[in-house]
Formats: sequence, C-alpha cells, structure tokens
Amino acid sequence: MLIQLLVGITDEQKEALIYETSDIAVKILNCDLDKVRVLIQDLPVENWRIASESVKKKLKN
Repeated sequence: MLIQLLVGITDEQKEALIYETSDIAVKILNCDLDKVRVLIQDLPVENWRIASESVKKKLKN
C-alpha cells in the first residue's frame, strides 16, 4: 500500500496511520499482518497540483 501525503504530519501520526491501515487491510483482505506493507511518502507541497493549480497557492488562500 502506498500512501502519499503532503509534508507536515508527525512521526506519531505516521505510526498511527500505519497501524490502522495495516489493521484494516488484514480485516478486509482476510490476510496475515506479515503480508501487509505500508509505504508513506512525504511529498513537498510544491510537487502537488490539482487540476493544474498549485496546492501551495491554494493552502496560502
């Protein structure tokens, strides 16, 4: 599972996200926890666009 986020969440929030995401995957997919992989990518806000508009500019407004 790949989760892409804007930079700015804490390590504690990442840990909680990994734990909850893994738990839900096990329940929904009926698989063992050791089969679940979670990768979090922190992406700089400058690299995000929505409909060609800079997210950085949207966040400033």
